[in-house]
Amino acid sequence: MKGASVITIDPRFRGPPDSGNGGYVCGLVGDAAAVPVAVRLRRPPPLEMPLTLTETDDVLRLLNGDEVIAEARPDPVRLDIPMPPDHAEAISASLGYIGFAEHVFPGCFVCGPRRLAGDGLRIFAGPLPDRPLVAAPWIPDATLAGHDGFIRPEFLWAALDCPGYFATPMAGRMALLGELAVAIDRRVRPGEPCVILGWERHSSGRKHHAGTAIFGRDGELVARASATWIELNS
Repeated sequence: MKGASVITIDPRFRGPPDSGNGGYVCGLVGDAAAVPVAVRLRRPPPLEMPLTLTETDDVLRLLNGDEVIAEARPDPVRLDIPMPPDHAEAISASLGYIGFAEHVFPGCFVCGPRRLAGDGLRIFAGPLPDRPLVAAPWIPDATLAGHDGFIRPEFLWAALDCPGYFATPMAGRMALLGELAVAIDRRVRPGEPCVILGWERHSSGRKHHAGTAIFGRDGELVARASATWIELNS
């Protein structure tokens, strides 16, 4: 990307009620980069407002006027990725999703249980037995595909977002995504059964670091991510 473009976040892609889902917005920025990047969210991304995506000196920024909403820097996204469960095991794990009982943002595009199929992603990551991991099944639908027939990158970024939150000790408490770094290894078509895995990397005070990964029908790695979550004071 060179120069500038305008992005407007549709309310469908909200996380909290009045701002964009962090993973989706990071994906809009990251997709404009030529290499894998980490996108840091500086401010809650507003809905239905024209935001400017710029590149200056190889730095990508999403701006609301002069205010920086997000900023990207290169990141190779090197992770030790745990062995994923199969699709049936991921379905079983999702039955234990804590967001079914209580959810901070039940209308979240990615993990909100109030979102209907074909509207939200409905990724409900629950604990795997005897492993410190969460997992969920995901079958992306046709509304997420681009003109080339593949799922658009920003939706892979979104799918890699919330499962990391549910893998940390703060799951169920108020927190916001601070930074997300994603590398996409292969493309996905609508209807392909996928498994999403999340795990805690380490925590320090109110900062929680998580890893997530998407695996395709054949168990092959589709995409991987590292995230920093910030737990808010109650």
